[in-house]
Amino acid sequence: MQLDLSFSGPLTVSELTRRIREKLEYAFSDVWITGEISGLRVPPSGHIYFTLKDKDAQIKAVFFRSGNRYLKFAPRDGMEVILRGRVTVYDPRGEYQVVAEYMEPKGLGALQLAFLQLKEQLEKEGLFDQSRKRPLPAHPRRVGVVTSPSGAAIRDILNVLGRRAPGVKILIAPATVQGASSPAEIASAISELNKIDGLDVIIVGRGGGSIEDLAAFNTEVVARAIASSNIPVISAVGHETDFTIADFAADLRAPTPSAAAEVVAKNEEDMADILRSLRGRLVYAVVQEHRRLRDRLNSEERALINPMRRLHDHALRLDELSGRLMSAEARLILNLKNKAVSLSRALALLEPLAPLRAGFAIVKSFPDGRIIKSRAEAIAADKLTLRFNDGEIDVEVVK
Repeated sequence: MQLDLSFSGPLTVSELTRRIREKLEYAFSDVWITGEISGLRVPPSGHIYFTLKDKDAQIKAVFFRSGNRYLKFAPRDGMEVILRGRVTVYDPRGEYQVVAEYMEPKGLGALQLAFLQLKEQLEKEGLFDQSRKRPLPAHPRRVGVVTSPSGAAIRDILNVLGRRAPGVKILIAPATVQGASSPAEIASAISELNKIDGLDVIIVGRGGGSIEDLAAFNTEVVARAIASSNIPVISAVGHETDFTIADFAADLRAPTPSAAAEVVAKNEEDMADILRSLRGRLVYAVVQEHRRLRDRLNSEERALINPMRRLHDHALRLDELSGRLMSAEARLILNLKNKAVSLSRALALLEPLAPLRAGFAIVKSFPDGRIIKSRAEAIAADKLTLRFNDGEIDVEVVK
């Protein structure tokens, strides 16, 4: 991109700023940056404003609500992140900044960080306390299962229970175990099973997969549904090394759906073996690879940069003007109060009868009530009326 900077007269500030912005947006339309978040704030508009810094430099950044609502973690001051965005200039202040379009924590995937943040929050609430755990019934006869009716997990559970405990009745509460709607469906299925009388235990789970596949079981709504269940819950999610928030909230964690069925169908001979096996398998090991850098935006995405930039600039301007308006209103209210006090004092001084309260009197001739302004006028009158603060008296003039 070539800009014509030959001298043809002085540029306005707006023109110079526009040229700088065009140059920056062309040269840095798609950049990846890593740094530490500082000064993070989220006004009512929902946009996220912060500074991205390292030991030698810093740059302002904004993540508009239209994009940050898809974040899978909560950004915080001091957090090291990897950010993808574009460099632009906010014209009203002449500041260059980064408009973020994607962000993830450095060293941890967004889903892994969200898992750790939610685990810490619920752990502080006491949701995972051992004192909340209830023992499973020794010989359950009716078992509820929350999982996908077409997945491998339900087949494994049915096979184990059919082989080892053919007398156990199974009630399936179907729910999708992957996708945006699955957390609400899982929670609803647990709630529905709690309405059934005589149910002894509930198994909640699915087969193995990546951390993305197991995301539904790392949500607050599922954890709270498990914790609030009146029926003991066994969490059976993924493989032996997969741990989820549901595992911590449940009364018992089974490493696989088959193992959960074995716990339910345990008999006297293998009860001790199963318990030893479960203790040995309770190993917390979650491995997350760094996501590959996504490809550069295609030409259709670049075409959206200019219209989106105008919308973002208006959003920034709106936030700034809102703040200035609130400050101006506060100053106006204070000025009006001060002026009202001053005016009240001035009116008090102008009141005609105010001198009477200080001990003065008004002299009037009797009976016409004409104001006497001099000694000569008083001597010429026969009678006078003296007006005081608390009333009047009539006097005769001695000549």
